[in-house]
Amino acid sequence: MLPDLQLKDIARMRKPHPCGSFDWQVTRLGADIGLECLGCGRRVMLTRRELTRRAKTIFPAQKEAGPEKPH
Repeated sequence: MLPDLQLKDIARMRKPHPCGSFDWQVTRLGADIGLECLGCGRRVMLTRRELTRRAKTIFPAQKEAGPEKPH
């Protein structure tokens, strides 16, 4: 089962892209997941089922360190 995905998470795939990169950034969420290769910038769409099969690990997006907004 695919963990809860968020935008800008990094998916490390089992096989490399032809450019040599294993890492893809999540750019779209929905029935299909939009991914962008971190090596060459290629964008693809995969179904959730296909992403579950192809992904090795999912790294959560890094929290941006910046000034907090007052409430």
